[in-house]
Amino acid sequence: MSIRAFIAICLCKFLRLFSRLVHRGGTAMPGRWALKVCPNLLSILARGVKTVAVTGTNGKTTTSRMIEEGFAGQGLNYFANRSGANLLSGITTEFVMNSTLFGKCRKEYAVIECDEAAAVKVFPQLKPDVVLVLNLFRDQLDRYGEVTHTLENIRTALDSLPEPITVCLNADCSLTASLAEDGRHNYRFFGIDRGAVPTGKKSELSDASHCIRCKTEYEYDYITYGHLGGYRCPKCGYRRHETDYAVTDVTEQRADGSSVVLRTPDGAQLAEVNLPALYNVYNAVGAVAAMTEMGIPVKAAIGAVASFKCGFGRMESFQLGKAGAKVMLVKNPAGCNQVLDFLQNVKEKFVLVVCLNDRGADGTDVSWIWDAEFEKLRTLSGRLERVIVSGDRAADMAVRVKYAGINPRFVTLEHDYEKLVSSLENEERPVYMIPTYTAMLELRETLIRHCGGDEFWV
Repeated sequence: MSIRAFIAICLCKFLRLFSRLVHRGGTAMPGRWALKVCPNLLSILARGVKTVAVTGTNGKTTTSRMIEEGFAGQGLNYFANRSGANLLSGITTEFVMNSTLFGKCRKEYAVIECDEAAAVKVFPQLKPDVVLVLNLFRDQLDRYGEVTHTLENIRTALDSLPEPITVCLNADCSLTASLAEDGRHNYRFFGIDRGAVPTGKKSELSDASHCIRCKTEYEYDYITYGHLGGYRCPKCGYRRHETDYAVTDVTEQRADGSSVVLRTPDGAQLAEVNLPALYNVYNAVGAVAAMTEMGIPVKAAIGAVASFKCGFGRMESFQLGKAGAKVMLVKNPAGCNQVLDFLQNVKEKFVLVVCLNDRGADGTDVSWIWDAEFEKLRTLSGRLERVIVSGDRAADMAVRVKYAGINPRFVTLEHDYEKLVSSLENEERPVYMIPTYTAMLELRETLIRHCGGDEFWV
């Protein structure tokens, strides 16, 4: 190992320790400085570590935590970037903190969540054994550009790997599935088969309405949500790939989870998904695919998604008020619509909190809120007790809710999170909070002070 790498490791460890002493996360900053000293530090530290990398637009953190549950259940010696610091700097920090001063990783396995735009920088150094690509949706246009740009980033990242690896792809996402067309890697497909869930109508919100090969509009045999489903091109024949892992039936959907039948290489299995909403069914089957391809037995992988408890800010519960609060991160129209669909199934009256920020990590363009179907709130038949809007762009959110058909007298603006949480301490109704990313961090910090819980870097 070079002297530059040694200095970079020492600097990173010192900065991480200092950050913790002053009660800061130290998740990305130490790695950022270490990379200035030794730009290829991650490639040195990742040697010999068996790694699964999870990328895609929605569900990375939740799915990574599901995979962690499987690794822990098998007693594997692993680490993960569970704080969500998923750029090259944050991933490098985690490798440094799990390595000796001389660059030897103390763990045999790693579960790495990787930002889809950062994959092009991360994968060449990380050289993962298994890559799981969950989905691709329009997200943070100011940062990613069009969704096809993100797709090409991932394609370039996979092409940069010196040896073939196993890549698990969402068969229902026409964009994601197209990564297999080069045939270079060992591709495994997962998804939700036709008939497993009620067939959706043609989506009004599609980020991939036309064939990626010939630009002809897709025809669909069924749609689960967004552009996901049984797509086929009537002109060139590009269509949904046959699946290796698939949900063949969703037998029950509850407020706290789903019961499904999962087809695997070991045959059909009954599975419990310990989180609500259809997008978490996708997360679960993707996690089972990745765990199995990493060598974990299918039954153990299914047991992991059944015992998993939500990741930070993703369907996370807090003991606020008399009925509790649930925090559900949103960041783009497709994910927001899935949360709004979840709220349709809430039977009792509830309070809704929507927190909208426009900082770098959120995306500075908030026009996406007009693509999200907040009009669904009108169908809640008296169950929506009131709406509180907050965040840097609270006024924009208030206007959006108004045009969604919610009477302004039911809407309150509150910019101060401390006051917001304090006002709900005696609330008798359940509270559902849907913040964007940086709003979630601040809101969660306030909730921890009032209700208890783990710091985000734990």
